[in-house]
Amino acid sequence: MAETHSKVERVEDGLADLAEALDLVQSTGEREHEAELYRLRGELTLKQSPFASPRFADQKEAERCFHSAIDFARRQQAKSLELRAATSLARLLQQQGKQKEAHATLADIYNWFTEGFDTADLQDAKVLLDHLSA
Repeated sequence: MAETHSKVERVEDGLADLAEALDLVQSTGEREHEAELYRLRGELTLKQSPFASPRFADQKEAERCFHSAIDFARRQQAKSLELRAATSLARLLQQQGKQKEAHATLADIYNWFTEGFDTADLQDAKVLLDHLSA
């Protein structure tokens, strides 16, 4: 639901959905989707600023969410989820003018993969890496 709300610009509804989902994770201990929940929270946090550029506080909160998503994905050894979170973080770092840090963040996980390069997530990461290398 949160992802759908994001696509139709209902950011506050999406953030409320994510808060509810994260509360459910805490109460049940079911952590299978926790990394993706934090990644989506970071993406929605960046969208909540009414201006073209997210506020500094929103950027910091999104960065924290992306790092949490990466940490949870690593603990679960969920490389695809780690790639998604690293791609989101790399985009944020790129917007902040931190090209080298963005490249290093994404290259570390991207280079782990040896197959599946036709998937949308790996193609997306490759395009971003190529742009960061230019």
